[in-house]
Amino acid sequence: MNEDQKRPEEAVETETLDAGSPESEKLEEAAAADNRDPDPETRIAELEGEVQGLKDQVLRAHAEMDNVRKRTAKEVVDARVYAVEKFAGDLLNVSDNLARALGALPDEERDALTEAGKNLLGGIEMTQKELHTVLARHGVTAIDAAPGAAFDPNHHQAVSQIPSDQPSGTIAETFQTGWKIGERVLRAAMVAVSAGKPS
Repeated sequence: MNEDQKRPEEAVETETLDAGSPESEKLEEAAAADNRDPDPETRIAELEGEVQGLKDQVLRAHAEMDNVRKRTAKEVVDARVYAVEKFAGDLLNVSDNLARALGALPDEERDALTEAGKNLLGGIEMTQKELHTVLARHGVTAIDAAPGAAFDPNHHQAVSQIPSDQPSGTIAETFQTGWKIGERVLRAAMVAVSAGKPS
């Protein structure tokens, strides 16, 4: 095999073109046209496309920064609101014990208490009231679970269904008060749901 047969056809054809031949001049003009600056309209269109692309990138960057700023602000607010969540959850047992202490004495027996007993009972009531005030100051509030209130599975935990004078599907009785902090439930209210009036 000679050298012309080993080379690709294009290489052979290119080498056979003379420097002043019309084919070589056409190739030189095409190469020069490729290296020449495009006409002004084409260049303007290219630059406008670049500008539009850069504007789009800037708008996206601004939108992303705005989203980051909003997310950060929400996280800061949530951190403030929910910072006392665990502590408040631990205090709920204190509130329950105070409620049990007050509920252990029927109303009809309160009048029979001695002066010291009445003072003790008043102190327990004041302590419970102050505890609820402090909890409310920090965004911890009781969940409405009064008889007749609508049952909400997000806020109430049904432990039984009983016949009652309340409409069916509403709360008939509350066994344990529920609490929430902000919009989060700390502890669901433990309730009995009404099955309607007894037959």
